[in-house]
Amino acid sequence: MTYVATWVDDKLNKNEIAKLAKDGLTVFDDFDELVKHPFSDVSKDYFMYFKYAGLTVQKPQTDGLFMLRVKIPGGFVTAAQLRMLVGLGETYGKGFLDITTRQSVQYHNIPFAKLPEIFAKIEAVGLTTRGTEGDINRNVIGNPLAGIDARELFDATPALMAVHQKFQGNTDYSNLPRKFKISVSANIDNAANAEINDLAFFPATKAINGRTYKGFGVKVGGGLGAKPYLARTLDVFLKPAQVVKVAEAVVAIYRDFGYRRSRSKARLKFLLEDWGTEQFTEELLKRTGPLETAGKNELVGWSNGLILGVQKQKQRGLSYVGVSVPTGRILTEDLLKFAEIAETYGQNEIRFDHSQNLLIPFLPNNKLAEITSLAIFDKYPINTSRFQDFGMTCTGNEYCNLAYTSTKDITRDLLVALDESFQFEKPVRVILTGCMNACAHRNIADIGIQGIAARDQNKQPIEAFQIAIGGSLLAGGHLNEEIKGKVPKTVLIDVVRDLLKVYADEKAASETFYETFTRIGLAPFETQLAESLAAYV
Repeated sequence: MTYVATWVDDKLNKNEIAKLAKDGLTVFDDFDELVKHPFSDVSKDYFMYFKYAGLTVQKPQTDGLFMLRVKIPGGFVTAAQLRMLVGLGETYGKGFLDITTRQSVQYHNIPFAKLPEIFAKIEAVGLTTRGTEGDINRNVIGNPLAGIDARELFDATPALMAVHQKFQGNTDYSNLPRKFKISVSANIDNAANAEINDLAFFPATKAINGRTYKGFGVKVGGGLGAKPYLARTLDVFLKPAQVVKVAEAVVAIYRDFGYRRSRSKARLKFLLEDWGTEQFTEELLKRTGPLETAGKNELVGWSNGLILGVQKQKQRGLSYVGVSVPTGRILTEDLLKFAEIAETYGQNEIRFDHSQNLLIPFLPNNKLAEITSLAIFDKYPINTSRFQDFGMTCTGNEYCNLAYTSTKDITRDLLVALDESFQFEKPVRVILTGCMNACAHRNIADIGIQGIAARDQNKQPIEAFQIAIGGSLLAGGHLNEEIKGKVPKTVLIDVVRDLLKVYADEKAASETFYETFTRIGLAPFETQLAESLAAYV
């Protein structure tokens, strides 16, 4: 550690006081001794440190079971690494794993006593769990098609990996006020969701001394959760070689000035709200030296990094297959089949996207008919645009300590029912999360559904939901807007179906849900929800 903790004399919450005494990354030094004793001997005050190892104590917190995340920068894994991930799920995770919205994977039911051997297996194939949770830089995300994408200015993978390496295991940046999320992408369809990251590098160009350079613009201060913010654009342009320097400076500003008194105000977005972009940029330039002013923002659309079906790569003679994994949960035996396809037909590579799906790149065009006829694609259809393919959900109260409701089962039933009722020309994104933390990005969904605390007419606790309409990251982004009314789980399918009927009735030809919402506003959906609740509840 080479920095000075300038916040030592501030009013600090208990997590901050603990982190000054013991750095989070030192948790790995403790495991060999910890597991010699019963989990019941571990103080709850120590649970915070588990997060730095990618671990969250799973409910019930007395059982010594964990959710475990693996860090996969950019979502790239080799077939050999995937086989190891499959093995972890089979041996320790009850035969399944979840693909996350940050291009990684997570497991449930991981036993306390087995942690050292699990970490050893992960690190033996060049992966890690360090920093997948905790007050630290999380998995750096990017364009799932980086390097094979006809809609990118250039391959941003070297810049992404350089950023990952700068912060990985770096104790200069392991004590942040809270989590920090970075995206790096040169895709012009905003494949890495720039506006909802703390720090995002997006494709831009600029003419300098008569020459046009391809590089990055910079956005800061995005984040969802209980109080969501869309990132703001700074007046800077970067060449790819400058990305690490700027990333380091932004994280250092957050480390040194981010709020540490209340964890609810500890994200970068709150500092930026108070400072504004001008003060933030002044502090940034103090640390980096002069930077070019902003060039041309080359973003033209928003794909959410979602790729489905068979698509041509920019490399001649090659294609990739995007595989929909509804709700992101996949059996390890199925994941193994995709690893075998990558080994047999591809270049031993699998990638994860931001919508809880996977893709297999570098498949020869002359083998596509053979590949797509494999039995695994009977279970995971290729040519589809179902609600199930575009919806997402979080872990829910099955394993998460924060969620008010279950999610995987509810979302699966909801999306299947919607597929039976509608077939729209343009996909509609329905996202459900178990609480206000928005781990599945419900704030940017066409229809965002959030679990809430509620009681029935007899004052008994029930699973219920709040609904918001009209989210998007097009043209800088729009967070969806909440409709008043608590929707019980028992009528959720009927209510969402009614809201989609509004879209079906109001949309113009070829109009997306967001375009219809932008034209007609929230009022028709509010009216429909009120009518539905009056009829069903």
